[in-house]
Amino acid sequence: MRLEVLAGGDTVRQERLTRTLHEKLAETDGIAVEFAVPQAAPAGDGRKAGITADVILWVTVAASARPASQLLITAIKEWCATERHRKVLVTHGERSIEISGRPDEAQERLVREFLRDADESH
Repeated sequence: MRLEVLAGGDTVRQERLTRTLHEKLAETDGIAVEFAVPQAAPAGDGRKAGITADVILWVTVAASARPASQLLITAIKEWCATERHRKVLVTHGERSIEISGRPDEAQERLVREFLRDADESH
């Protein structure tokens, strides 16, 4: 699965939050997380070439963890709950869902559907 912390265009905050999410997930048994390889920004517009602002995490969950996706989503929800404005976009295949720090019942229902579909595709 692909994870992206959403920070409303604040790239410094996005990077900081992504690193703290990475630490949280790395501490969770059954979850393997790594930073996606960043792409260099194109040069030629008067600025130095560098890393793009997007900070993406790639996550895999151990096959022995059942239901596998629930383990990951629970860890993300716990991380988001520490600050109500935190949001993470979780992408699995062609589907995505946004998880926030204070989900309402509708979002919880969407998360359950997303998890069911993700677990069935394994």
